[in-house]
Amino acid sequence: QVQMVESGGGLVQAGGSVRLSCTASGLTFEHNAMAWFRQGPGKERERVSAISRNAARTWYTESVKGRFIIFRDDAKNTLYLQMNNLTPEDTATYYCAAAIAWNTEYLPPQTDYRMWGQGTQVTVSS
Repeated sequence: QVQMVESGGGLVQAGGSVRLSCTASGLTFEHNAMAWFRQGPGKERERVSAISRNAARTWYTESVKGRFIIFRDDAKNTLYLQMNNLTPEDTATYYCAAAIAWNTEYLPPQTDYRMWGQGTQVTVSS
């Protein structure tokens, strides 16, 4: 059974930093591309960042470029999101997700992410 558990969320002031973690079990972590999604109040879920197998490629949505860093530790089956210079617009529930990837540089489309964590709340105060 696949389990993905996020941690690291909380309340932070604008301009602050938070590091999210997502530890996975029940899947071959290194065979998956991974991603962080978020859903803010009254907003649709959006993909924030993605990382391919072996971290060969990364992708960021425009609003977080230069502020967020995605990385992975396959030895620990863990995905991370370092979030810097946070703004109230970053307030959301953050979810990690996994998608099987057939090569090291493939970044799957959003619809391919079938395995999800339960989410962790990040609240940024102004």
